[in-house]
Amino acid sequence: MVDKTTPLERLGKYDPRLDLENYKIPPLDLLPKFEQNDTSQRVSQEELEANKLKIVETLGNYNIQIDKIMATIGPTVTLYEIIPAPGIRISKIKNLEDDIALSLAALGIRIIAPMPGKGTVGIEVPNQNPEVVSMRSVIASKKFQESDLQLPVAMGKTITNETFVIDLHKMPHLLVAGATGQGKSVGLNVILTSLLYKKHPAELKLVLVDPKKVELSLYNKLSKHFLAQVPDAEEPIITDTQKVIDTLNSLTVEMDDRYELLKNAHCRSLKEYNKKFIERKLNPDKGHRYLPYIVIVVDEYADLIMTAGKEIEMPIARLAQKARAIGIHLIIATQRPTTNIITGVIKANFPARIAFRVISGVDSKTILDGPGANQLIGRGDMLISTGAEPIRLQCAFVDTPELEEIMDYIDKQQSYPNIYELPEYQTEGSSTPGMADLDKKDALFEEAARLIVVHQQGSTSLIQRKFSIGYNRAGRIVDQLEAAGIVGPFEGSKARQVLIPDEYALEQHLSKL
Repeated sequence: MVDKTTPLERLGKYDPRLDLENYKIPPLDLLPKFEQNDTSQRVSQEELEANKLKIVETLGNYNIQIDKIMATIGPTVTLYEIIPAPGIRISKIKNLEDDIALSLAALGIRIIAPMPGKGTVGIEVPNQNPEVVSMRSVIASKKFQESDLQLPVAMGKTITNETFVIDLHKMPHLLVAGATGQGKSVGLNVILTSLLYKKHPAELKLVLVDPKKVELSLYNKLSKHFLAQVPDAEEPIITDTQKVIDTLNSLTVEMDDRYELLKNAHCRSLKEYNKKFIERKLNPDKGHRYLPYIVIVVDEYADLIMTAGKEIEMPIARLAQKARAIGIHLIIATQRPTTNIITGVIKANFPARIAFRVISGVDSKTILDGPGANQLIGRGDMLISTGAEPIRLQCAFVDTPELEEIMDYIDKQQSYPNIYELPEYQTEGSSTPGMADLDKKDALFEEAARLIVVHQQGSTSLIQRKFSIGYNRAGRIVDQLEAAGIVGPFEGSKARQVLIPDEYALEQHLSKL
């Protein structure tokens, strides 16, 4: 007889994407289609020629001769590339930044000397009629749609009008900074929208921290699809400082647990581990489970540091230093890029940085380790640095009504019965989880006890599968069973020992509790 089931169907619980098999990625129609201007309309030929003449004339006044000048028109800035005559020192051109800005009567002139990988000097001049880069245009681009990156993010368009796609997985953490009102919040929404347009709820979980309480509130509707939280949290979007501390500490526990699983599975990365799990090479009875990527977005990081200081910085630094291999990635945003907020530890572990416009060159150096962010023109104009020379982009634009439609579309689809729970964090001096929970036993406690005794197998995953509950709830039930003397203590990768021989002995034991 021929087996007509698909490979995915045969995998069953080994591939959690099958739990929401009919889940559909939001369609492009939810994003509005802006009419793209033709490049010739965006910057007129007269404007181009006039700017070229002014640049050549200004440099000529200082005895700097030019062999050639070329122009590349972008959404908000035009790049003029010049080839200086032999014997001209590049530093002389670099020092004329303000003089060129004066002759062109333009805000935000930026000189790149030399252009990386080219034998030219670049002069970026803002367009008189800047264009809005729509979210739809970057999401619909071939580069984003056909990307096989782990966590692809379509940030916007470069000066050459190419869609710029980054992989958050390779970054592995991202620092976003810029003055108030220059596009940080839109940038965060662009990152989150890109991930929602690429990932299944089983593959990605978001932890959203929003001290302002209003920026990320739209994502509440994703709670049973994409969000993760600590047990007993009142709201899926974390706004309270104490809850932020608990959540970050909980994530460090999750990080350590994941590293233990990877060590037992002899894997070096999350991708390798999940591939092994789906191929049924790892036994769920030994605690193995499919591990989704966890992306933590922290808005207004400066406010958290001011209110909680080291209690916030320590777990963030731990996650930034260690969490990259097991799929936990941080995005922190701040409008106050000072050295006491963006410390040396943070900078060392956040090699990928996005800078929107800042007021002073000192702030630019704090974010990017160099000038440039103070010469941007605002409204989504940004520099992104991933360790090399910063690249100038026009950030895509996604508005609140579009986001609401995307959230409604996802909310209407089949979801998980419960929000994804992170492990409980036990502070020093607190009682063990099993002892604390015996006073308020889980509703499934007795049924789980009978299941464990019948199978003679003290396994969290057994309870999880049989009762269709979350991993964390199943873990708490096992802790209660340990406290009740039904199963033995945790023994690493081994299943717990069952201390009750049969159902009759169990009934007698339960009657004494």
